[in-house]
Amino acid sequence: MRDVAVVSFAQTHHVRREDRRNEVEMLMPVVGEAVDRSGIPKREIGFTCSGSSDYLAGQAFSFVMAVDSLGAWPPINESHVEMDGAWALYEAWVKIQTGEVDSALVFSFGRSSPGDVKETLILQLDPYTLAPLGPDAVSLAALQARALLDGTRHTERDMAEVAVRSRRDALANPFAQVAGQFEVEKLLAEPHWVAPLRVHDCPPISDGAAAVVLAADDLARRVCERPAWIRGIDHRIEPHQPGLRDLTRSPSTALAAEKAGVGDAPVDVAELHAPFTHQELILREALGLGDGVRINPSGGALAANAVMAAGLVRIGEAARQIAEGSAGRALAHATSGPCLQQNLVCVLEGA
Repeated sequence: MRDVAVVSFAQTHHVRREDRRNEVEMLMPVVGEAVDRSGIPKREIGFTCSGSSDYLAGQAFSFVMAVDSLGAWPPINESHVEMDGAWALYEAWVKIQTGEVDSALVFSFGRSSPGDVKETLILQLDPYTLAPLGPDAVSLAALQARALLDGTRHTERDMAEVAVRSRRDALANPFAQVAGQFEVEKLLAEPHWVAPLRVHDCPPISDGAAAVVLAADDLARRVCERPAWIRGIDHRIEPHQPGLRDLTRSPSTALAAEKAGVGDAPVDVAELHAPFTHQELILREALGLGDGVRINPSGGALAANAVMAAGLVRIGEAARQIAEGSAGRALAHATSGPCLQQNLVCVLEGA
């Protein structure tokens, strides 16, 4: 296996509505910043992979349009996944492992504001038995939260505490969309939105983009003072039908964590892609994270949740913790699909 590291990371300031710039205009400064920070000339980056969703963009092959953000020259070797950018990073990592290239640019973007993201995500459900019923993303998450509250020791107070901590930590994140000081008691006094979820239990609607540059072996060591080495990465999927799963657990996360080597050594920081408060509780147990692990110091998806970019941001934020010396070993997690259907786990180390 080749040593591969994250050598640079850039993201937009996530906002509720980006109505001044289209996707290309959002991506151009982010991609440029990531490439500049990497220390690798653009013409020498061997592979490019992106993650996005045509449903959010409202047009077929929207990723082709996004390639305009890279410029017409020099020519590139490019690929795309109709997934969160974390899965694009996985493809780029595999490409580097083959030895065909030594570096890769990964980017992803999502603009949820032009449409109704709750309704849009219905289109990812089984088209014959589930999508016709019209269960939106929040309603499905509420079913999962109810199962967790009824079937485990967790309470609505636990969920509110996740929201308070996440948005307090987001105060230190200049790219966060939602941040502030909140009180658990006041949050619990608010009415339910979709019971048992309140507004604070749900992610903001976000527009944003992110980019990461990967490099292998000596190239990473040459261009980066403290690379964030990818020591393990794996992703697993569960049945498409939520009714076929125990929604209070995430065995795919647990298996991906095992294969990625999470349990091989203590983790200092974990950036978890948990759009809903109760999902963080499920993920912490699936990953076996103890009290000594800092969870989502960036604020996580509760602070900014650009669909198709939030998972890649988790990897970038974990890598940033290592690059800045705040962590020696970090875990990043990304999810896709309803109720934590598909999960990716990435372990990064500073040495």
